[in-house]
Parts: sequence; C-alpha cells; structure tokens
Amino acid sequence: MDADVVVVGAGLAGLVATAELVDAGRRVVVVDQEPPQHVGGQAFWSFGGLFLVDSPEQRRMGVKDSRELALQDWFGTAGFDREREDRWPRRWAEAYVDFAAGEKRSWLRSQGVSFFPVVGWAERGGYLADGPGNSVPRFHIVWGTGPGVVEPFWRRVKVGIERGLVRMAFRHRVDELLVHDGAVTGVRGTVLAPDDAPRGAPTSRTPVGGFALSAQAVVVTSGGIGGNHELVRAAWPERLGTPPTTMLSGVPDSVDGRMLGISERAGASHVNADRMWHYTEGIENHSPVWPMHGIRILPGPSSMWVDATGRRLPPPLFPGFDTLGTLEHIRRTGHDHTWFVTTQRIVEKEFALSGSEQNPDLTGRDLKLVASRVRPGATAPVDAFLRRGVDFVLAGDLRTLVRGMNDLVGEPLVDHDELERQVVARDREIENPFGKDAQVTAIHGARRYRGDRLIRTAAPHRLLDRAAGPLVAVRLHVVTRKSLGGLETDLSARVLRPDGEPLPGLYAAGEVAGFGGGGVHGYRSLEGTFLGGCLFSGRVAGRAVAAAL
Repeated sequence: MDADVVVVGAGLAGLVATAELVDAGRRVVVVDQEPPQHVGGQAFWSFGGLFLVDSPEQRRMGVKDSRELALQDWFGTAGFDREREDRWPRRWAEAYVDFAAGEKRSWLRSQGVSFFPVVGWAERGGYLADGPGNSVPRFHIVWGTGPGVVEPFWRRVKVGIERGLVRMAFRHRVDELLVHDGAVTGVRGTVLAPDDAPRGAPTSRTPVGGFALSAQAVVVTSGGIGGNHELVRAAWPERLGTPPTTMLSGVPDSVDGRMLGISERAGASHVNADRMWHYTEGIENHSPVWPMHGIRILPGPSSMWVDATGRRLPPPLFPGFDTLGTLEHIRRTGHDHTWFVTTQRIVEKEFALSGSEQNPDLTGRDLKLVASRVRPGATAPVDAFLRRGVDFVLAGDLRTLVRGMNDLVGEPLVDHDELERQVVARDREIENPFGKDAQVTAIHGARRYRGDRLIRTAAPHRLLDRAAGPLVAVRLHVVTRKSLGGLETDLSARVLRPDGEPLPGLYAAGEVAGFGGGGVHGYRSLEGTFLGGCLFSGRVAGRAVAAAL
C-alpha cells in the first residue's frame, strides 16, 4: 500500500478528513489537480458564514433559538419528497442540526476559530412557520472569513506532513478509481505540469506523466459542478424552466464535477443531481480572478426588486428571502437578468459582498476597518463596484435611471411610466410604520432585530427622496455556486452503490456528497450550511475511515 488512505481534493472537507486521520495516526496521500497555492479550494474564497443554533452570539443579540426550531426550518426548507433518494439526506439533516446545536461551536473554538458578534439573517423565507427559511438569524461570520475557517485544518494537516504521515500530491489529477473484487483500492491519474497561476485562476491541463496509488480506502472530497456550466445546464431541472443563456461563475473553473462521473463508473450511486443552488443577485467582478467571475450581493431587505421589464417581483421574493423561489420566477420571465432599484443610502447600509477578498476588514481581522461598517458611507469594496462595476447605473432622477438601464442591456425593456407608478406606490406605503405592502412590513420587521438595525437595514425612506442620494439600479445575473445532490453516503460517509449497499473502500464528504447523504439540503439551503457541511461531513468521514482501518 502507498498509504492507508488517499484523499481526493485539498479543499476544506479534504483537509478536515485528513486532519482527523492524522490524529488517528493514519498515513494519508492527498491528491489535487491544482497547485499548492490553491489549497483550501472554494472555502478560501467564501464569506465564512456558519449555521449555528442557540449560540452565545445569538443570545447576546436577543435571538431565541432551539434545536427544534432549527430542525423545523431545515425540513420546511429542504422539502424532502423522494422516498428513495432522500432516505439518507433526512438522517444527515438531523445529525447536522444536532451538531450545529451541540458541539460545533465549541469544537471550532478549541481550534482558534472565533466569530463576528453580529449574527446575520440569511434566507428569511417569508412564508408560513413550517415553510422555507430561517425563522431567526443564524449566519455566524468567522473572524477571518473563509481563510479563517481553512487555517486551523491546514495547520493540523501540516503537522501530519512534519510527522511523515501526510504527503501532498498537488497537480495530480485523478482519472480513475481502482477497483478490485468489488472494492475501491486506489486511484490512477495524470500528473499535470507545474503552474504558478494565482489562487483561483485557471491552470494548465498539460500532462507530464502518470501515477497510481493504492490504499485501504479512498475519500472523495472534490467539490461540485459550479465551475462547469455545461454540466450545470445538463443537470438543470425542468421545474426551474430553461437554463439561463448567460450565467456568471461563483466558483473557479477547477470546480468541474469530474469525480462524480469517475465515482459513478466505479459503481457509486449519484442521487439528486437535479438539485442545485445558484444565486440570483450576481454582478460581474470588475477585477476577475477566474473566467466569468461573479460576485454575489448579500442584500438587506429594502431595495425594490424588478424583473428585466421593470415589473416588481411578487411577495415574498424580496432581497434575501428566498433564493430558489426567486430563481424559479426569473426563469419564467423569459429573461436572464433582473434589477435592484434602490438609493445610494440603501446601498451604503445594506449591500455586502460575498467572498473573503470582498471583505478585507473581516478577512484581515482589522478592527479599525470593521468599525467603518457602522459609519456613514459604503465600504471600500462596495464603493469600488459603484464606481467601476459594469452592472451599476446611477442617476439623479428616475427617467435618467431608466434610460441608463435600457442602454446597458441594449433594449428598451423597462418602461419609465410603469416603473414610476410602482415606485410611487411603494413610497406612499413607506410614510407609516404600518401598511399593506409586504416588503415594507418586512423592512420594519427587520429593524426590530438589533443586528439588522445596526448594520444591515437602512432607515425606511422613499426611493424618490433626493436626500437619500442618487438613484441606483443594479443589473443582477444568475451566478452558479453549489450542487445540492451528490454521491449517496450513509451516516459513516461510506459511498453507497445503486442497490443501497456500501461500495467497499470508498467514502465521500463535502459538496461531492451533497454535503452528506447525497443531498442534505434537499431543494433549498438555509445558508451558512455549505462550509459547515464540509466541516461536519469531512469530520465524519475522517473519523469513520480511521475507525474502520
């Protein structure tokens, strides 16, 4: 044997699994098609949000949460409805909520992970109590964002390297899982030429040799399909209409989904492939790192969201409420883009940008910069998009704004008079702390939460109030992000065959396993559960493999 275990993928789930194997004294080879500077994978680029339940941070912000409420929200959001494919995802969901309400925070704290004190409220839903969405704020931002999540596990892996237990085989692309007598016994693949491309940028696929590794077990942690638009379109479900003609990429193109097909050919069960999670508030990065690099706006609740023709989206499809519902609605409009119509005052207070590089204050653990979030004015990254973003239109009056919107798309899709009618109607509702407009009600409701009032929700005002600064229109694209389906696994992260029995020697964790079970999120995510899914499933896989050998 070349090792006790081969781990395929040096992203967060792979690092967590390897760290657990090191603690158990197992010999591990980690193979990854990217160069060393890409270690940590997608997690490095993330905002670092983690789903926690009944945390001290929540309690300090006046939030009452419980395991029972979180499980109600999870199942109402997931919408599990497949007897066969959802068997294990249901069980993983219960196990994950138990983890998030239990030892998750203390486990992370023991490794030096700490949290920003204001808890975010993502995916608010806006439906009934047992429907989709978070009933309370649960989005805990790691101090250090994505790199701060990756750091402790990479540190533990490096201890394994120093002890001679871990070998990192970068630029090793797996092309085949080796199978003998029905069991996975290793991997075979191609050695790629060295590449010094910056983290996240495309790397060459020039072959310079081959390799084969044998082991007692293989753990696949290679991520999903978000960087491969061809696979995204092939898996696109009919219930979401036709795939967009144009999409942005929220992940590097190395997130190519290759290991899903490779694992299937070795006998693995791939379930819920039609479930996926793409954001609808994407903007083109003015300084792209990878092709079609999209940045997601993490919006507060106040911007008016209209479709490509200027018609307001129906309730509860407000900013930050229901990503999948919004995506379904957009695909029925016949257009790929939508618009936020807003004011500079709202942008400055409510626009946050997803990604570690878009949040230098939190990523760099810079208290002075963090303090600027509560002062007037946009953060530096948001201001850069206001000045340089190709999707932003600013104007002193609505007619000029509409002209700029139509000029940007090259068609007179938005009618000024109709948009003005809707804006004026909305503005009339904002004059009182009550009214019948569901979005205005939601804005007032958000401001009753201390965290939103402090840094995430602007004081209610008329969009046509000149004192609120220039009007702003933001063209929004669909930006690919996560696969919600994946390799079917049991609660020990063992990959299953189509007949439901374990495929000996093969384990999976992270996005390639649907973050556990082949689809722990069902149809929708509660947010903060992708990084957490990598942490939980990676830990389960590492510990299970170590115990089995």
